[in-house]
Amino acid sequence: MRLSTVILPIHRWSEGQKVWRRAEELGFHTAYTYDHLSWRSFRDAPWFGAVPTLTAAAAATEQMRLGTLVTSPNFRHPVTLAKDLITLDDVSDGRITLGIGAGGTGFDATAMGQAAWSPRERADRFGEFVPVLDRLLTEPVVTYEGEFYSAHEVRNIPGCVQRPRIPFAVAATGPRGLKLAARYGQAWVTYGDPRGPADIPAEECPAVVSRQLDKLQIACAEIDREMGELDRVLLQGSTAERPLESVDAFVEYAGRYAEIGITEIAIHWPVPESVYDADMGVFERIATEAAAQLS
Repeated sequence: MRLSTVILPIHRWSEGQKVWRRAEELGFHTAYTYDHLSWRSFRDAPWFGAVPTLTAAAAATEQMRLGTLVTSPNFRHPVTLAKDLITLDDVSDGRITLGIGAGGTGFDATAMGQAAWSPRERADRFGEFVPVLDRLLTEPVVTYEGEFYSAHEVRNIPGCVQRPRIPFAVAATGPRGLKLAARYGQAWVTYGDPRGPADIPAEECPAVVSRQLDKLQIACAEIDREMGELDRVLLQGSTAERPLESVDAFVEYAGRYAEIGITEIAIHWPVPESVYDADMGVFERIATEAAAQLS
């Protein structure tokens, strides 16, 4: 079981760099950040861009992997995103993972003046976005004309440091998204039931994820791929579970998910007086003591 963290892009870099360095000191496998223009209760508070934040984090750290959790088509285009990702992969010397999802109905969905997309249109766009991005990151020259996205003789030389490209961690729970994860993902991401994870009783949450894993298994079998080839990532923080209250609580929580097939858990770096408030001392003990018990 790998233990990772999510560091929200809320800190001025004079302080933020200390957080990212501390995450590496604590031994987290990956430090992710959200790729949003703003997000929920943080909308009227400081919020910085994911790509510049990860670029700075790459320069401030040496070994820890870095990534988005998650990027979406809500305000990204595959052509420009591919160029950013290749640059990030180069600056980090091959430590970038792209967490990617279909996006939701939050502030990002209408920030550029468009009407919010329906669930069907989000799925349609995501189904085109991921294959085009895959091509842009693996082929030196790409021309493509689709329903939603186009690329005209786009060159991405020298390509990614990681070969054949940076890994994709595909967030998905529906059938179309799971098929994308099976075909293009090096990892799969879930945070529980997307229809209302906080409404599910804590004791029932693992069963929700277990059913999602069953569907992922089917999607992999349809293309003759072993599900074991994908890391299975659980983003903690949206459900009724409270695993950050103590080291023992986290070990029990992580053990339940390890039993059903989760291979990585990402926990949010504490943010005082927010939905991600947590005791920093307990959090650091989880990063060191709990991680050692789970290895």
